[in-house]
Amino acid sequence: MALLKIARMGHPVLHQIAEPVSDPTSPEIRHLIKDMLDTMVDANGAGLAAPQVHHPLRLFVYRVPANRVSDPEQALLPRVLINPEITPLGEEMMVCGEGCLSIPGLRGDVLRHAKVHYRGLDENGEEVEGEAVGFHANVLQHENDHLDGILYPQRIEDFSRFGYVEEIVR
Repeated sequence: MALLKIARMGHPVLHQIAEPVSDPTSPEIRHLIKDMLDTMVDANGAGLAAPQVHHPLRLFVYRVPANRVSDPEQALLPRVLINPEITPLGEEMMVCGEGCLSIPGLRGDVLRHAKVHYRGLDENGEEVEGEAVGFHANVLQHENDHLDGILYPQRIEDFSRFGYVEEIVR
């Protein structure tokens, strides 16, 4: 198990537009994916994008923990999405209380699309696509933002709901 160093807010790699992954099945990418999954789980995160571990590539790993959804069947084991395309479905929006492994200890409310379509490649280079709602849609949009150099505070509209986790939960 190799844990990767997570870039924190302010590091230039987090503000770059990531490059497409040219060979999703290369040994280097497979190794990166394994290390990213180990790092995400160790940090108790719901997602981790390659730029967050100093690799400006269009790739992220994510999961939907059972405690984040109302229906346990909506929970997802860790997954990989390479060269993703995320498209909003409909006009409905939702408020998401977000945190980020690159911004430890802080949380804020962000407006996200309630339903999205996703498409990309999995760890075997096979095309995957589907629709996501709720927390699943939130995670996909948050991680995809990392690939475009966007951190969630850049999407906050009401800063009265942005702060340290310990203060917000009081």
